[in-house]
Amino acid sequence: MAKKKLHRLSKVLPKAKYDSVAEQKARRGEKKAFDVLMEAQHYWMLMDKFRRDRERNKNYTYGKQWDDMVCVDGRRMKESELIKKQGNLPLKNNLIRRMIRSVLGVYESQDKEPTCTARDRDEQKFGETMSTVLQYNMARNRMRKVNARSMEEFLISGFVVHRKWHGWRNNTLDCWTDYVQPNNFFIDPNMRDFRGWDVSCLGEIHDITYGELISKYAHSPEEERRLREIYNHASNRNVVGIAYQRFGFPLNNRYDFLVPEDTSLCRVIEVWRKESKARYRCHDPNSGDIFKIELEDYQEEVVKVNEERRREGAALGIPEEEIPLIKAEWFIDSYWYYYFLTPFGDVLDEGETPYEHKEHPYVFAAYPFIDGEIHSFVADVIDQQRYVNRLIMLYDFIMKTSAKGVLLFPEDALPDHMSMDDIADEWARADGIIVFKPNKSATIPKQIANNCTQIGISELLNMQLKFFEDISGVNGAIQGKPGFSGMSASLYSQQTQNATTSLLDLLETFSDFVKEGAYKDVKNIQQYYDDKRTCNIAGKEAIYDPSKLSDIEFDLSITESTATPTYRAMQNDFLMKIFEMGQITLQQLLEHGDFPFADGLLQSVKSQQEQLERGETPDNISPELLRQAQAGADMNAVRQAQAMFNAA
Repeated sequence: MAKKKLHRLSKVLPKAKYDSVAEQKARRGEKKAFDVLMEAQHYWMLMDKFRRDRERNKNYTYGKQWDDMVCVDGRRMKESELIKKQGNLPLKNNLIRRMIRSVLGVYESQDKEPTCTARDRDEQKFGETMSTVLQYNMARNRMRKVNARSMEEFLISGFVVHRKWHGWRNNTLDCWTDYVQPNNFFIDPNMRDFRGWDVSCLGEIHDITYGELISKYAHSPEEERRLREIYNHASNRNVVGIAYQRFGFPLNNRYDFLVPEDTSLCRVIEVWRKESKARYRCHDPNSGDIFKIELEDYQEEVVKVNEERRREGAALGIPEEEIPLIKAEWFIDSYWYYYFLTPFGDVLDEGETPYEHKEHPYVFAAYPFIDGEIHSFVADVIDQQRYVNRLIMLYDFIMKTSAKGVLLFPEDALPDHMSMDDIADEWARADGIIVFKPNKSATIPKQIANNCTQIGISELLNMQLKFFEDISGVNGAIQGKPGFSGMSASLYSQQTQNATTSLLDLLETFSDFVKEGAYKDVKNIQQYYDDKRTCNIAGKEAIYDPSKLSDIEFDLSITESTATPTYRAMQNDFLMKIFEMGQITLQQLLEHGDFPFADGLLQSVKSQQEQLERGETPDNISPELLRQAQAGADMNAVRQAQAMFNAA
């Protein structure tokens, strides 16, 4: 019997160590990612229609309502140019801008903010602390202004993007939020999930100065020289164009993907892709943790740990089947991987996502995103806006060309001593006298004022204005217009509420976007706030302790803001009532209340307590503190505080 040949196991079994990034690097080399750059450019070009629609919606919002292109006798021109060539004026009445301001007013009047709730009922006390820390971070990022402008962008284009990151800004290391210009953003067009959970690739175009480039990506003189050489060529449109025309990508778009409009800036393309890699999913029954490890760590983190537990279990007399061994399962892991690329595909930086939420740093919302399509709020009323502008221009044209005060003067009645110019001047005088010769038919001069404007234009205009309100859902009540004479307050309030209901889906979609952003803010805070810090916002003070808060899972919700004057007044009234009932101390009143003089008075209270603990006689309140309190506080509260100190 012939002896069988012995084969290596690696040749007869499929390879178990699958790594998409390692395979790509093996094909392209360590320092190039040309295939990633081409994929990103392909996705960016597929969003060209969105960018053109956004530009048109923005033009209509901010008054450029005759900038649509038309073709006349083979020549392309703007509608405004064609109207001027015809001898008319391109008039407009911007209703869209008023509509946007009204919706923004509704959004900002809601006074809502994200709040945190711990998922574990035993950790509920940390929810309020994290809420205060989150609001402190949002205040540092000026999120009220950012969200207002983002809401305006959402209404105009139907798409809004924020970037959540951690790093240095203005000499401060913190968690930051950036507004992302949608024209510089690209995303996988195959995405169909309204929540964006099925996205596989997205990214952003950055145009930065050369100083910013080398400060971030050059870590040695050799790397600085390499970057200088790359961007000397990358800023030349001809060089880049020749290099890429071979691949069928001419630089003929205003928002070129590879070269910025300002060639003094350096373009960096940030790409985040879903990659795949073979890993082990582990479950430790001893601690209840579920975690992932690399293939090369299996021996160290699973085999050796299980052997150690077997020895410990045998020493303690625990049966083999009762020993809590780590169970590992081989699987293909899908994870986010980032690239920072030059216009030639050079890799400036790459790696697996550094964030503990294990996702990309972007938060985005598209509306309504049916079949992957975006239809903005402004786009719904552009046709009505165009028709209103046409009617206004038609009205103006008819008024301009109709007879207005035309004088009919019989030719045979002209006096010998006057010309027609003299007749016109005399006719225009307030006390003019014209002597004329009556003709045989006794026709006298007369003036014609022909009213040709009552041909139904006013009715059509009113109809379009009504259509505009019906389609947008922004009616007179929500715009703050007064109702008709005798309208009851309850009816007016009901009309305002009904108008808000028509906008509810739009407002709630944006609230979900804010909530998703707050979730990533909380995750970044838990990851990067590695030391204790005091956060004070709207009279609330919270101490963030990473040893207690970094591992807690929080749920986010959008609730009414507690930073409004009305809420603070209610809070102070409630605290004063329970203080008068003796349920809380003066120190608790000052710590939880929102009084202008609370900080100074609280320090004085603590100082007196320290003096009492040392057996010293407490000092009285300083006259300066009393003057400050009397200048900006409720006098009843001041007198009660003074009475408490006198009693002590």
